[in-house]
Amino acid sequence: MDYYLENTKVFKALGEPKRAMIVDMLSCGELCACNILEKFEMSQSTLSHHMKILCECGIVKAREEGKWTYYSLDDETISKTKQFFCAITSNKENCICRDNSNYCKECNENE
Repeated sequence: MDYYLENTKVFKALGEPKRAMIVDMLSCGELCACNILEKFEMSQSTLSHHMKILCECGIVKAREEGKWTYYSLDDETISKTKQFFCAITSNKENCICRDNSNYCKECNENE
């Protein structure tokens, strides 16, 4: 369960369209918060909230330079997220569906 819990944090964060758009913007490279803010009709505090969620799930990293904060994608988290998505959408020997202990016997008899 921990495997799923840890890996689904990114998907939960991306469930908000503006956060998905921010990630799309960052795919072109590092951006200052002010550049991100220019693209959206939202307050600085709302942007900060979105960025906090993206940073906490690990997909975005922040660095401060003077009074500005710069954001970029975390390549390691993106790679792990891609691997997780491939793993849960692929038919494999150790798939969770191979655990027959929870199958309903009546359902299997009707097949």
